[in-house]
Amino acid sequence: MTDSIQLFPPFAEELLPGGGHRSFVLKRGQLLRLTDLRGGANVSLTLLNANEKTERLNLPDSLKCQHTAKLTAGHCLYSDMGRVLAAITADTCGWSDSLGGVLCAQEVAEKYGQGRYQELRNGFFRNGTDNLLVELGKWGLGLSDLLMTLNLFSRVNVDEAGRFHFVEGNSKAGDYIELYAPMDTLVVLTALQHPMDPSPEYAPKPLKLSWMNADASVAEHCRTSRPENERGFINTDRLFA
Repeated sequence: MTDSIQLFPPFAEELLPGGGHRSFVLKRGQLLRLTDLRGGANVSLTLLNANEKTERLNLPDSLKCQHTAKLTAGHCLYSDMGRVLAAITADTCGWSDSLGGVLCAQEVAEKYGQGRYQELRNGFFRNGTDNLLVELGKWGLGLSDLLMTLNLFSRVNVDEAGRFHFVEGNSKAGDYIELYAPMDTLVVLTALQHPMDPSPEYAPKPLKLSWMNADASVAEHCRTSRPENERGFINTDRLFA
């Protein structure tokens, strides 16, 4: 398979440092590649309709309608209106976790220690809740708008007794995930360790973000992977008819 970056050269690239956070509109027809630079990265992500922000990511529906307990290449991320906010067109690590959520400030302090700004300055310990809220606030949104998050690059298994098990080393250096936007999608993300990562050290990993203008054919395998996805894309396309 031809690498999408060869087909669609990036028009912008940016380093997302460990602990960092970003938000931006991924426009209809654009492709975002997130690359794990060192291995062991985690990106907590949520999505909203950029033009109607009351419409946002619905992970239970995304799992249910695609009959899967994991999300990877060929799958779609659905809104609560049954539209496709993003399609996962490529995923070299093979699994993203939809169960773990993010940590708040108190949980980070309990797990890693205080890590205060007063001592560490810009190296202070950040948490997923506050990082995402900072980005949501830039778009006039707040705590009530922070709902479900997907943890890209991370894998959590569930055993027969219903216990969660974090899988270490799911993502290697150079692994990447690509998201195609069939609609204007507000992307809000932060690069922090997964809540279930057993490491006692606060050490979030950096990523590279690459933006490309892509042809809709890049997501055709997502559209045709299930009848539900075909209907989801049709429902999304109606916004632009």
